[in-house]
Amino acid sequence: MRGQEISIDIPAPIPATVVSQDIPLTILFGDENLVVIDKPAGLVVHPAAGHYDGTLVNALAFHVQDLSGVGGELRPGIVHRLDKETSGVMVIAKNDATHRALTAAWNTPAVRKEYIAVVYGTPSRDKGTIDAPIGRDPRDRKRMAVISSGRAAITDYEVVERLRYASVLRCRLRTGRTHQIRVHLKHLGHPIIGDPIYSGPQWKGIPDKKLQKVFSSFPRQALHAEVLVLPVGMFSAPVPPDVRALIEALR
Repeated sequence: MRGQEISIDIPAPIPATVVSQDIPLTILFGDENLVVIDKPAGLVVHPAAGHYDGTLVNALAFHVQDLSGVGGELRPGIVHRLDKETSGVMVIAKNDATHRALTAAWNTPAVRKEYIAVVYGTPSRDKGTIDAPIGRDPRDRKRMAVISSGRAAITDYEVVERLRYASVLRCRLRTGRTHQIRVHLKHLGHPIIGDPIYSGPQWKGIPDKKLQKVFSSFPRQALHAEVLVLPVGMFSAPVPPDVRALIEALR
C-alpha cells in the first residue's frame, strides 16, 4: 500500500568452496586412494543449512591434501554420511576413480556396515531381521518413518548384551536409508537411548531413580559405526568412552 516501507536484510554470501579448518581428526588408515577416519559425535559431515563450517569436510580440507571431486565443491570425497550425533568409522575417497568404485559397491555384499546401538529394553529374539520400507514421515517431513510407500530397507540385528532395562545390539545394514537403524529400532519397539527424534522419555517408566538419570542424561543417540568392510579391507573404530560409560552404568 502507498506509504508502506519494506526493509530487507540480505545475509552475507555463503562461500562456494570449503574453508580449511584445523579440527582434530582421528585417521585410522590412509593411502593414495582413500582415508578412513573415526568420526566423533557432534561433528556434521559436510556444510549445509545451519552448518556452513566446522564440519568433517572442513577438517578434511586441513588434514588431507587431495580429495575426490565427485561429491562437488561442498562434499569432496564424501562417499557416505553418518548423522551428526552418530560416531564411528567413515571412508573418504581421495580420487574420482576410487569414489565411483566405492559408490558402485556400497549397497552390495562387497561392503559391510556394522553398528553398535544401546536401546531400551531387549528384543524377544536374540537375532532378527527388520525388513520394513522407509520414507518421509507424512506427519513430519523432517523425520523418517516406516511407511508402505517407502524405499526398501533391511537391517539385521543381534543382541550382544542384556543390561538393566536396556540392551546392546549389533546392527548390520543391508541397505542405506536415511536414519535407517534409528527408524527400524523404533519400529521394533526398542528405540535407541538418547535419540532426540525417534525415542521419547521411556526412562520415566523405570522404577530405579538412579537409572532414570542415567538414561535421561545421555546427550546423544547411543549409536556407533564400529565396523566397515570394503573391497580393500576391514576397518574398525573402538566404541567411544561415552557409550562405554553408558553400558557400564547399565550393567
